[in-house]
Amino acid sequence: MAPLKHLEKENPIIDACFQDFCASHGILTIEDFLLHDLYELTAFSQRQTNADRLKEGITLILSLIERQCRPLVNGLKLLEDLHRNKHTLSTGDKETDSLLQGGFREGQLTELVGPSSSGKTQFCMQAAASVAENHLGRVLYLDTGNSFSARRIAQFICSSSDATLGQVYLFLVP
Repeated sequence: MAPLKHLEKENPIIDACFQDFCASHGILTIEDFLLHDLYELTAFSQRQTNADRLKEGITLILSLIERQCRPLVNGLKLLEDLHRNKHTLSTGDKETDSLLQGGFREGQLTELVGPSSSGKTQFCMQAAASVAENHLGRVLYLDTGNSFSARRIAQFICSSSDATLGQVYLFLVP
């Protein structure tokens, strides 16, 4: 983290006097400031002749930190944000889309697991083709079993009318 000295130029309250006060308590950086007991620091500042100015400096640093850090949110707010700001992409299967509350979440990785020969590969190829076709998007297809078939993807895409292909990327992961 940045030393407190770097804040002085834009924030005159973080002057040499304030920096010396912080240094006397082992605070040389913003990180040190966060690790220190702020109630204790405030109590020490009140014993100084320039208590108001020191308190103002502490408040300023806290506000600078608050502006730089994302506020903590709970799980419900994260879920609401997800539904409000993320688009869903249809898998090509209405029942699966319903189960996934609309389909795949744009910009997120989705992993499909199951027993051998349960249809995972076919489902993934169909979903990749559906997303590329219907959303004119790019699909990243990770194949850990080396079973990707460009011919099979083409069959999925060509089986529907008005097929406009987006892009499907293949990364084989051994």
